[in-house]
Amino acid sequence: MSIVSRGFHGRREPAAADLPPGQYLTRDFPVLQAGPTPRVDLDTWQFTISNEAGAKYTWSWRELLALPSEKTTTDIHCVTRWSKLGTTWQGVSLDTLFADVETAADHALVHSYGGYTTNLPLEDLLDGKAWIAYRFEGEDLTPDHGGPARLLVPHLYFWKSAKWVTRIDLLNDDEPGFWEQLGYHNYGDPWREQRYTDD
Repeated sequence: MSIVSRGFHGRREPAAADLPPGQYLTRDFPVLQAGPTPRVDLDTWQFTISNEAGAKYTWSWRELLALPSEKTTTDIHCVTRWSKLGTTWQGVSLDTLFADVETAADHALVHSYGGYTTNLPLEDLLDGKAWIAYRFEGEDLTPDHGGPARLLVPHLYFWKSAKWVTRIDLLNDDEPGFWEQLGYHNYGDPWREQRYTDD
């Protein structure tokens, strides 16, 4: 059995002028992931930011929900070429979570329940660019789509928005994640079609 779920082959919508190159619209929300869907107990769920000196900043599920939340409406773009426009999410801004984190690091490695990882420049998680999202279209985020909580970084291809997020390690040097080690682009800008290493 493959560790990677099959690609989406549903009905394609016509392309829109505001889509990144090579993308097509879908009304569905395809489920694509590496490995099985983890089932995470909210009583034991936690999210941790670890800085480059080893200091840890940790929140329980209850503590995360007690933080100020934001709603954002944004487009999302998958590297497999589908795009979904005007999606609405609710969650905690990474700016809120990083407010008391001391770091001089430039890189982040995101970890998920189930072992998935992805890397990003730290600057792509701050200044209103990223959230720990736990609601989608007014409903609790389902496990298939990364619930109870996922990273949301909508300006990059969606594999960077790690499902079932549990930890962010801050690093002085970049460290490729799961897909990046398998030939996907290290950054993943959909407007520049950065799908694979040589793009």
